[in-house]
Amino acid sequence: MSALPRSYNPFAVDDDEEEAAAARGGGEAAGAGRQRYLQQEVLRRSAAAADSTARSLSLLYESERVGVAASEELVRQGEALKRTEQMVDKMDQDLKTSQRHINSIKSVWGGLVNYFKAKPPESKPEQNGTPEYYANSRLKEAMMSSKEQESKYQESHPNLRKMDNSDNDFSKAELVSSVQRDSYPKNQHLRAYHQKIDNNLDEMSSGLSRLKNLALGLQTEIDEQDDMLDRLTKKVETLDVNIKSTDKKIRQL
Repeated sequence: MSALPRSYNPFAVDDDEEEAAAARGGGEAAGAGRQRYLQQEVLRRSAAAADSTARSLSLLYESERVGVAASEELVRQGEALKRTEQMVDKMDQDLKTSQRHINSIKSVWGGLVNYFKAKPPESKPEQNGTPEYYANSRLKEAMMSSKEQESKYQESHPNLRKMDNSDNDFSKAELVSSVQRDSYPKNQHLRAYHQKIDNNLDEMSSGLSRLKNLALGLQTEIDEQDDMLDRLTKKVETLDVNIKSTDKKIRQL
């Protein structure tokens, strides 16, 4: 049997084992701390993503509300154009009647011609003085669809959206089916954030579709009113020429 060296200390072996065990315990504690940090970071980023989609959804509803207001103003503008066109038509009809009277005054022959000449057709006045103007069907359907979402806009207002970040969202996670639950993380808070993000994205997709229909309806209405403006411009130009001609005839009496 070999002799032990003089510097050998049997108690030093126990100290080494204790230091190794402490090192292993410290490593496990560091790993657990790292895991907790990563979990908190995932939750923080998920919460930030949920808040970001909520703000985007609120801005989308605000854009939709502005689009509906613009559509209503455009419809009122169309009604004003319709009234203006009717007034121009009435002025043109009155001017033709005046020209008939001027011809009767100028000569007996002109009076005989006017007597046998057919009278210009008279336009029927609108009931209650309001013109019948209807916006295009695409715009009306888009406006009705957007107005139905007005309550959701109130719920998604930035000042009210903070209420949706409470623990009530976490309780909603229990309502999903088992199939949907399997597709979400098992952590209750993380699952609630993911559900909220998915719901916001779905609503954003629907909102963008409504905004697209609203924009197409606005474009159609603008094109129709452009045609009305061109028609009205030509009528006004013709009316101006007839007014100058009638004024000249009156001066010659």
